[in-house]
Order: sequence, then C-alpha cells, then structure tokens
Amino acid sequence: MESFTEFIQSKVFITEEILQEVLSKFQEKEYAPHQVLLKRGQIANQYYFIISGGLRFFSDENENEHTAWAFFEGEFITEISSLAPRKPTRFTIETIDKTSLLVIERADMEALYERFPIWQKFGRKMWEDICIQQIEQNVNYQTLTAEGVYLKLMENREFIQKMPVKQLASILGITPNALSRIRRNIK
Repeated sequence: MESFTEFIQSKVFITEEILQEVLSKFQEKEYAPHQVLLKRGQIANQYYFIISGGLRFFSDENENEHTAWAFFEGEFITEISSLAPRKPTRFTIETIDKTSLLVIERADMEALYERFPIWQKFGRKMWEDICIQQIEQNVNYQTLTAEGVYLKLMENREFIQKMPVKQLASILGITPNALSRIRRNIK
C-alpha cells in the first residue's frame, strides 16, 4: 500500500483520515502469469493499481491477437471505454507475469467520489495524466517511424524487458522480424 499511498499523495494533498478510508476500499490481490482479469464482451467493473508485474490489453479480432498496450508497476488503470459507458469491452486484460494489484470496485470508487471532493480531484488529475499520455502516444504513432516509437518505448525498460517480442511488435504494428531488424540497427 505504501507505493499506492505515495501515488495518491503525488496527485493531491489528502488527510490521513480520508486516505485511510480510501485505502480500506482497495483489496490486494495476487495473480499468476497470463491470468485473465476481464474478457472481451464483459463490462469492466474494477480499477487496478499495479504494485508489481504488469497488465496487457489485447483484442482478438478474427483470431488475430493484437496487443493494444501494456501497463506496469505504479500505474492506476481501468478499461475506461467499457467502465464509464457500461458497454462490453473490446479488449481482454491479462497479466503479463506474476502480478500484484490493488483492486477497487466501480461502486466503491463512485461512493468515494461522492463522499470526498479531494478524491474527485484525484480522479480528475489521474485521468488528465492518462489523456496526456494517450495524446502523446497517438502523436508518436502518427509522426514517428516504428523505430522511433520503439526508442520511445525503451524509455520504459519494463516494456522492453517484460513484453514478449510478438506482443511488442504488435504494439508497434510491425512483424516480429521487423522488430528484430530495428533492434539490430539500434545496437
């Protein structure tokens, strides 16, 4: 919980009393590698803070698996395109490796928003940060080559160390062979 407490405090000033109330709504859960948390077609109902390990969002259209993105230690996420509008998700979320999460149900998150204006502020700041990251990713995909995007991903070593080549290539929109060529050129 210490890393999550630090994460919250990096976003907002929160009293100890409210912090303890917030933390009491989260459950720590351990998952094995490749364990599915949410299947395509289900409606997302949880938020996750990643203590250790990682989560992968992927789609499996026409039996072709495409990794959309991955999230690692210290990130707070959900499948917002399902959770907010209460629509079935287009993604499957699974663990990349052994993963430890803090999990909160949507209803508990909503109750915290209702009770504590500071928690609303936390939510707003968190989603602003995520929107900024998404815009940055979109700009990178539109303006950089696959090698340029790979170099950006290298700034987050977990992407390079924990993601299998096939999944990393999928994120880049290239084949594993093309990714191997990029890696050779960079060395």
